[in-house]
Amino acid sequence: MELVTRTVFLCLAFALTKAAPLMQQDSAINDGLPDRCAGIEFDAITPDEKGDTFFFKGSHLWKGFNGPAQLSSEYFKELIGQVDAAFRMHSTDNPDNHDHIYIFVDDKVYSYFNQTLEEGYPKEIQEDFPGVPTNLDAAVECPKGECVTDSVLFYKGQDVHAYDIATKTVKTKTWSHLPACTSVFRWLEHYYCFHGHNFTRFNPISGEVTGTYPKDARSYFMRCPNFGHGGNGNSRKCSDVKLDAITTDDGGKTYFFAGPIYMRLDTRRDGFHAFPITRAWKEVTNGVDAVFSYSDKTYLIKGDQVYIYKAGAHFTLIEGYPKTLKDELGFEGLVDAAFVCPNEHTVHVIQGKMMHYVDLTATPRVVTKNVPLPMSDIDAALCGSDGIKLFKGSQYYNYESPMILAMGRIAPMPQMITSEMMGCED
Repeated sequence: MELVTRTVFLCLAFALTKAAPLMQQDSAINDGLPDRCAGIEFDAITPDEKGDTFFFKGSHLWKGFNGPAQLSSEYFKELIGQVDAAFRMHSTDNPDNHDHIYIFVDDKVYSYFNQTLEEGYPKEIQEDFPGVPTNLDAAVECPKGECVTDSVLFYKGQDVHAYDIATKTVKTKTWSHLPACTSVFRWLEHYYCFHGHNFTRFNPISGEVTGTYPKDARSYFMRCPNFGHGGNGNSRKCSDVKLDAITTDDGGKTYFFAGPIYMRLDTRRDGFHAFPITRAWKEVTNGVDAVFSYSDKTYLIKGDQVYIYKAGAHFTLIEGYPKTLKDELGFEGLVDAAFVCPNEHTVHVIQGKMMHYVDLTATPRVVTKNVPLPMSDIDAALCGSDGIKLFKGSQYYNYESPMILAMGRIAPMPQMITSEMMGCED
């Protein structure tokens, strides 16, 4: 991809869709209502089962990342008192509780689903969460993989009470290095401690803070006059999308890459947002040419170098990498795209109008087959349960299988990238 194209796409990628918080703008604030842009401190923050986020302050709340404050009773009419903490439950082993919103007031807990209070609530906190203190400051869900087990983190002062959902046990630790959080928000697998009108991003297991913090929430989680961190407020058009690479890992997370940024595509419920590639894969500093996933590892190809990362909540470069394409996959040259189909052990690598088959179980790895393709200049490729997609500019070509792709001599009719796929605007 040429530099100009990369630059244009980067600018467009940071002009987020309507679902994403970081570039939304609050509408006019009515007289007498609290104003997020005045630098207030939130009492609690939580998404609901649909991915809409509630910001609580006193008797009011904001639904979503733009618009004026509303009375909390318009959504949660049974609440009595000021909200101390709230979180969305993550418990796929117990679908009766999964995605419910738990709201804490003094020594009581309320459970809502679709803004309807569950039967038997409110309850004493100890009934649902034994060992968790009353009069909390904040709470946040922490799924397995981000925490050791499916957990809820409860905050009171600088103590963190990690509640194991399955065993109903609590481990308490003190994070004196982290500001006392008045609310905590999990968004796109990152954790944000809100304190005053600022926030600090932290590791949910260790409390470690990396990067320059605190930062002003008005520059990131709402749009306020004289605040902002980039972008021009325009929506990203699907006709402008041009990928460098795309992959789905073994955990079902789909990433697309363009220039120096990447975006998660499986987070549409909670919004789309572009991040620098170096945020997740810090050693890859100049974008990627191709990416594929295999055996809980992510392979990033740039030039003649292959970077292999162990997948997880945080990607870790495997010792000894990067290595050359020749050493790792048995061929040389620049790569246009690569993909591995689910439950298979062959990576298909596209170079120009040729596709190489490489057996990932072999040692050393070598090309086992070369087949011509009916087209060239492919930008990215993805294989899933619905077949193979070859991306070329803002269009893609769908094939049922690698065999049909290899045997085809005429390309199928191209289809346009849609807003459902990439979070862009048609």
